[in-house]
Amino acid sequence: MITITLLSLIITLSLSTITLLLFTASRRKLRSPPGSIGLPFIGETFQLIAAYKTENPEPFIDSRVSKYGTVFTTHVFGERTVFSADAESNRFILQNEGRFFEASYPSSIANLVGKHSLLLMRGSLHRRMHSLTMSFANSTIIKDHLLVDIDRLVRLNLDNWTGRIFLMEEAKKITFELTLKQLLSIDPCEWTENLRKEYMLVIEGFFCIPIPFFSLTYRRAIQARKRVTEALHLVVRERRVEREKGVKKNDMLAALFDSDCDDVTFSDDEIVDFLVSLLVAGYDTTSTTMTLAVKFLTDTPSALAQLKEEHEEIRKRKGASVALEWDDYKSMPFTQCVVNETLRLSNIISGVFRRAMSDVKIKDYTISKGSKVFASLRAVHLGQDNFEDARVFNPWRWQKTSDLTNFMPFGGGPRRCPGYELARVALSVFLHHLITRFSWIPAEEDKLVFFPTTRTQKRYPIIVQRRNVVVE
Repeated sequence: MITITLLSLIITLSLSTITLLLFTASRRKLRSPPGSIGLPFIGETFQLIAAYKTENPEPFIDSRVSKYGTVFTTHVFGERTVFSADAESNRFILQNEGRFFEASYPSSIANLVGKHSLLLMRGSLHRRMHSLTMSFANSTIIKDHLLVDIDRLVRLNLDNWTGRIFLMEEAKKITFELTLKQLLSIDPCEWTENLRKEYMLVIEGFFCIPIPFFSLTYRRAIQARKRVTEALHLVVRERRVEREKGVKKNDMLAALFDSDCDDVTFSDDEIVDFLVSLLVAGYDTTSTTMTLAVKFLTDTPSALAQLKEEHEEIRKRKGASVALEWDDYKSMPFTQCVVNETLRLSNIISGVFRRAMSDVKIKDYTISKGSKVFASLRAVHLGQDNFEDARVFNPWRWQKTSDLTNFMPFGGGPRRCPGYELARVALSVFLHHLITRFSWIPAEEDKLVFFPTTRTQKRYPIIVQRRNVVVE
């Protein structure tokens, strides 16, 4: 009897041990990325914001990568979030949009861009609207139509430059005017300048805690968004009336109206939200890249000298003609190196938010269904394992490599920024006219900060001096 009982006990313990081992092994296979979630609700949001308000926000990610690895868990903007600082994982996340992941941004951003924005669209509607946007920003359209407007608006703004200017402010004027021209066929005027100032307030609220009572900046952003949408609603209504009278323009708004003839009809609210999101994409990012390109070049005289040689050669070849043409743009190889390096080092788009649609295996971890994920493009671009002397401005690196595996400044997959080529052209045209028309020096020392968006702390004040100007 005792022997039977002992045998039963041994069998029971053995089965329990086997079950425990199997369960533990299963948990290892399904384990979540390690990390720290910080304080209740707030998480590590304040640590992230504090880091990005400095000239060097890298320690926020660097310290966690050092401790937990390139995929780790944190808690920011009110939600537990898995951060990926790994290039391969980021590509997997971006390329599996709609299959394993879907776009999911903090409510602070979602509330300000609007529920019908391209940023938040999903599925077939997003594919349709992304394709429509691409059709207004591809190489053929830029070559045949947009390059003329880009060149004209850049030169028009530079005509007014004298003495001390705030470069970031001037660059924002250029890109805002260009974006409005592309979207609504509206030329620069007092109305566009007033709208731009309101828009700046909207963008400042993107990365605040989304409680108006708690954040004055967020409250101002919500109020500014209301004024922006009211102004755009008025334009949409006026254009509908014009359209009924037979007046038709070749811009994004006209394309949205034309969709009424297909199987989709957009309300004014949907159109306005869509326009707001495109203004975000085309305005702040490109203007900041312009500013930082000039700052990096100013701080790297040898790069600036080589760039000047390239553009002086183009100017010499063109003779009396001032306006750039497509062939001129295609003859700027070192300019493209400067553009690439500026995009890599500045990381205007720090990363993208996604949400797991099912349990997903990444590396040795399982991202559980419903989890928020942040694919950090910045961490990859500044990773020493991905780029030699990664945190140094070195445009010549792009003369030595054609491998773009770890280079994703415009995102990737189905949500890759549809205006990526337009941004490159605008930056190249801007640099050409700046270099051939002006010399400059910094008016005072300025530094980079990265919150709420990448920018210089003092808007990069410079003193410009006009060089020889060729008049058409």
